[in-house]
Amino acid sequence: MYFTGIGDEAGALVTTQIAALRELGWRHLEARFAQLPGFPKGNVHEIPDAAFDLFAEQVNAAGISVCCFGSGVMNWAKTVATPFDVTLGEVGRAIPRMQRLGTKYVRIMSFKPGEDEERTPAVVFERVREVTQRFLDAGIQPVHENCMNYGGMSWEHTLELLQQCPGLKLVFDTANPVFNPDRRGPKPWHRQDPWEFWTHVRDHVVHIHVKDATWVPAKNDADYNWPGEGQGQVRAILKDALAHGYDGGISIEPHMVVVFHDAQNKTVSEDLTRANFVEYGKRLETMVREIRAELARV
Repeated sequence: MYFTGIGDEAGALVTTQIAALRELGWRHLEARFAQLPGFPKGNVHEIPDAAFDLFAEQVNAAGISVCCFGSGVMNWAKTVATPFDVTLGEVGRAIPRMQRLGTKYVRIMSFKPGEDEERTPAVVFERVREVTQRFLDAGIQPVHENCMNYGGMSWEHTLELLQQCPGLKLVFDTANPVFNPDRRGPKPWHRQDPWEFWTHVRDHVVHIHVKDATWVPAKNDADYNWPGEGQGQVRAILKDALAHGYDGGISIEPHMVVVFHDAQNKTVSEDLTRANFVEYGKRLETMVREIRAELARV
């Protein structure tokens, strides 16, 4: 098992991301968005070649391994109405960059569902199946995240997606069920249960995202918390994962200073985001040490 984190949660600048990992003593980076001198911020599979060259040089020089690409492939910003060429273009640009860095995992999704969607359209399975195979053929393991997408509408939807897309595996996010509706059956939908979701999919999980959140009905949104202080069942899920021999990455995604997909996202100091990222990582390390001690006593 190893610790990692989604780099842009520490800061957009790659130098900030590396500095945060060094402060924690971690050697693995989950790369999503990055900003290099002279170039705007962008996803690592979308930034210009010259920017990616700088990115690769900096992480390699720092002795950092990029364990996962947090790609935009079929994410919540796209629906099945989005031309599939957009998706295939992202896949085609991601593969050579991942191969250059020796990156094992790529996070993918399965498109934003319609407001009243209960079942997954067949076209989603077709597209996810095609994307999965393209990555697998390139020696890369795609991992689907339980987020605001078709496959994340419930644990049953996730398992159906896995059945329909051979070779696909999962990245499980502890807080996403807190704010996602369980779309099994007709409305009104209640929020998903993180523990229930986890126990049904854990055998397919090879990467874990740790964030924590509390649903606030009054504002119809979630507040984000330190790990173990929200409704994401972080401690219980990590204890269960380690008890079952989980040996993959545990990746932090604090969301406490800036929410990545928030339309009202405002620019904040990279010193603030880096400090929050580091504190979050330290708290997670403490939690995992405590869990290991508890398991050792059993």
